[in-house]
Order: sequence, then structure tokens, then C-alpha cells
Amino acid sequence: MLLAGVAGISLLVGGIGVMNIMLVSVSERIREIGLRKALGAPPALIRRQFLAEACLLSLAGGVLGLGTGYLGAVLLPSVIDQPVAISLPASFGALGVALVVGVVAGVYPASRAARLAPIDALRSD
Repeated sequence: MLLAGVAGISLLVGGIGVMNIMLVSVSERIREIGLRKALGAPPALIRRQFLAEACLLSLAGGVLGLGTGYLGAVLLPSVIDQPVAISLPASFGALGVALVVGVVAGVYPASRAARLAPIDALRSD
């Protein structure tokens, strides 16, 4: 129960982190988004681009987390004198959860980028 609570809070914090990074990315690239929209890029394409970036960001975090976990599982038996089991299905499940959290956290920034008016985006500085 305690482990599930820690995992839930970690996922929430990770999702908020991804959302904040994506919001900063949108705000730094307003002119690029405005230019793309002025040249005819549909909102769905811009939304898809930012969702893909959020997926890549969360996937990279998930892979780094799995790598850290595997390293801990290799080193821990020498400290506690007990074997540590590594579950491949659980690892893929954790990677899938990280990806889902990234997509959910990226929806708002992607929608915000897609809703930008081209003239306002090009005018801002």
C-alpha cells in the first residue's frame, strides 16, 4: 500500500514536470508555431508534434528510470545478501505507464500550441 502511494505521487510529480517542460517549450517557440500556422500547418499537426515531444520526453525518463532500477537490482544483492528478481513484463508495464503519463501531461500544452492565432504568435516577442 505504501509503495503504491509513493508510485502514485511519483507519477503525478513526473506528469507535472513533463507538462511544465512542454509549456515552457510552447512559450519559447511561439514565433515558430505562428510561422508554421501562417504557412498553412493545420492545428492537428502542431498538436501532434507537441504530443510526440511529450511522448519522447516521458519515454526517455522511463528508460532512464528502468536503467537505474536495473542497476539497483544488480548492486542490491551484494548489500542485503538476498537475490532480487527482475520482472520483464513489469518493466514493460512501467514503461507503458510512463508513456501514458507523458501523453496525458502533454495534451494541455499541445492544445494550447494548436490554438495560438498566427498573427498574435508572430507579433509576440
